[in-house]
Amino acid sequence: MSTRPAETPEPPYYMVVFASQRTEGDNGYPEAAARMAELVTQQPGFLGADSTRDANGFGITVAYFSDEESIKQWRVHPDHTETRNEGRASWYQHLAVHVGKVERAYRWDR
Repeated sequence: MSTRPAETPEPPYYMVVFASQRTEGDNGYPEAAARMAELVTQQPGFLGADSTRDANGFGITVAYFSDEESIKQWRVHPDHTETRNEGRASWYQHLAVHVGKVERAYRWDR
C-alpha cells in the first residue's frame, strides 16, 4: 500500500468508493485482495487507487477510472465477479459501493 495519494489526471474522471467491514479470520482474503489490486491495474481506463483499513477491519478503497464504461468493464470482469461473490460469502460483514464523477481535485505535497 502506498503512503502517497494516487496520481490522477485533471478532472473529470470517475471514482468508485468501496467501504467494507471485514469478518473475523483470514479466509484467503489477503491473497485475493492482492490479486484484485494487481488485476485492476491491467484494466483499460484504470487510473489508480487509494486504500486503507483500520485495526478493527473497517476499510475504504477509492479506485479512479477514466470513464463509466471502464467501471462497467471492471465490474463484469469474470475474476472480479468471482472474488466479489467470495467476499460477500466469506470476507465482509457489510459493504457499500458509491460511484461518482470527480469534477474538481487538487493536491498538496511538502
